[in-house]
Formats: sequence, structure tokens, C-alpha cells
Amino acid sequence: MAQPKDFGFGEEQIMLQEAARRFCEDKQPLKALREATAGSEDPYHGKERAGFFDPAIWQEMVDLGWSALAVPEAAGGVGMSLVTAVTIAEEIGRSAMPTPLTSTLQSTYVLRNADNPSANKWLNRIVEGQAAGLAIQPADGSHLPDSTTIVAEAGKLSGTASFVQDLQKVDFLIVAAHESGQTRLYAVDIASKGISLDFDKIVDLTRDQGRVTFDQVSAECITEDGAEALSAAMPAILTLIAADIAGGCEWLLQATAEYATVRTQFDRPIGFFQAVKHPIVNMMIATDETRSLVYSAACAYDNEPSRAMLAAHLAKSSAADTAEFCSNRATQLHGGIGFTWEHDVQIYHKRQLHSKQLYGDSIWHREQAAAFF
Repeated sequence: MAQPKDFGFGEEQIMLQEAARRFCEDKQPLKALREATAGSEDPYHGKERAGFFDPAIWQEMVDLGWSALAVPEAAGGVGMSLVTAVTIAEEIGRSAMPTPLTSTLQSTYVLRNADNPSANKWLNRIVEGQAAGLAIQPADGSHLPDSTTIVAEAGKLSGTASFVQDLQKVDFLIVAAHESGQTRLYAVDIASKGISLDFDKIVDLTRDQGRVTFDQVSAECITEDGAEALSAAMPAILTLIAADIAGGCEWLLQATAEYATVRTQFDRPIGFFQAVKHPIVNMMIATDETRSLVYSAACAYDNEPSRAMLAAHLAKSSAADTAEFCSNRATQLHGGIGFTWEHDVQIYHKRQLHSKQLYGDSIWHREQAAAFF
């Protein structure tokens, strides 16, 4: 099936994206974030940092249907395309919103590809407002479908999952575990007996991350072919995090371009000088490239599954490079103010560098993309 015009991004997606942008701007999430994280800015020398998010804002997202956006209609959801989900993920990144929405959308695609009554039961919990996360990576950070070191025996999980995103925000986890020579997927409530949580010290103030240790934890198997379900969902997982990066880069671009018109030097706005205007143009080019690849990947997932994985590798590779480039240029061109706690640039910079590493950096994804040729 050929890709539709404009990647399938039509009037419905435009309306949703505009509504999401207004919602995120109205909530001003970074104002509350600063108040909640004051004193914990330094993850090693500051006070212990809680995984901040506003449950009231999350409930509003649930009421708007965002958490159920990708849940199939058969499971009680909206059943929209990945292109539609990406429009929301992009706005979450643009506002640096602390929320488990992206993790929940990623988990939704894993459950969708499990495609059975057990998975549908957990999808229905997402529709009802619960947040979900993925516990599929071992300590070495690999996210390949069979890389988990967790083992399952008679429905009980033992072992540790690392790099679990939004661990302090989610209600249940999708866990990859080895059993009987297979990689299977299990669903388990975060508050289940036998689960212990260790939170990582990360610079990203808008997210939290940690390790989950399972000690004979009872869990429900949602598919015996977990490797296939993870492989099928991985293009969506990568595309959603790349969309978040694209949104953040757009904010950095716009904030830097605006600052260049009001900050003066030698009686001129600094945007007058080529040493400033050219990097800003390069930020725009990089951001537009990443956004195009993100929507191409989302459209491929919706319409051309055979090229979805390649397109997702290209999108995440571009996004990882653009995240670093735009963050560095924004911080540099803002001068001393860009380094301060009072300015939002440093919050976006930290979030982008965290996102850059999630599910592989640009070099790894280019290597994977090259293998297709």
C-alpha cells in the first residue's frame, strides 16, 4: 500500500495538534516542575528527586482520549493511526511536559501486537486511565527483542529490568522474560508483592528512570511470542520518542530565533550577525529533516509495514543528532543566560540529551539502517 499524501497528516491531525499545543501551553508544566524539583537540580549532590508529574493534568489527558488514542476500538479505544499519535508526542516534547503519556503510547503498541484477550484486558486498563511502561531492557541497555535477562517460571518473574522510563508515574509494566526457551511478555502491576524499585540519578528533570527487580512476582502472560510482538512494535516505539525530540527541537529553534531578535550587541540584534543567523538556519534545517523522517516513519508503520523498521531507524538516527545539535546551539547562542536555572533552555537541553540515548543513539541506528541495503 502506497503512502498517502502528506504522510496521512490531514485536517483531523491538524486540529488535534493545535488543541494539544493550546493544552500544553495553558498548563505551563515547567512552572510547577521548577517548584517541585527545587533543591534537587543536581542529581548527585542535591536532595532526592521525586518523579514529578501532575495527576490532574494526566486525568485531563485521559478524559480527552489521548491515552487511548492508539488502543484499538475492539479494546475500547479510539483506534487512530500512529501518525495521529505522533502529533501528540511532538507537542509533549515541544512543551517538555512531565507525563507518562509517551511511555503509555509505546506500551499500547506492544499490547496491540500481542493481539489476544489477555492483552486487550490490559489495553482496557489504559483506556480507563492507567499509565503503562516497558520493562524490556537489561543492564547493558540492549532493546533487542530477546535481550532480557529476566526469567519466568510458572508465571513468576525473577530478575532485573533497567532503564525503565517514567517508573514513578506508571501503574503497570509490560515485562519481557525468558521461559521455556522463548521470550514472553508479561503484564504486572507496579505495586505487586515482590517488586522493588531503584531510581536512577539522571539530569533530565522532566522524566524519571529506574530499575525494577522482580523476586518471584506473579504476573500474567500476555503472549508467548514476545520477541515477535516487540519487533512489530519497535518502529512505533522509536518513532514516538523521535517525535518527542522533534517537538523539543522546534521549541529550542523558536526560543533561540526570538532571543536573537531582542538581545543586542554593538547596537544591533545579535541575529543580524552571520555567526548567529547561520546556526539558527541550520537548526531549522535539521529540525525539519527530523520531523519529515518522523512522519515518514509513522506513515510507513500505518501503510507500509515492510519498510517501517528502516524508516524508524532513519527517524531516530536523525532525531538523536538533531537533539544534540539544536541543544548545543540554543545554549551557546543564549550566552550565559542559557546556562542558568532561571531559563528553560537548560531544561530542554537535558531532556533532549536523555532522549537522544533512549533506544539507541544515531550511530547505532545508522548501522541498523545500513543493514537493509
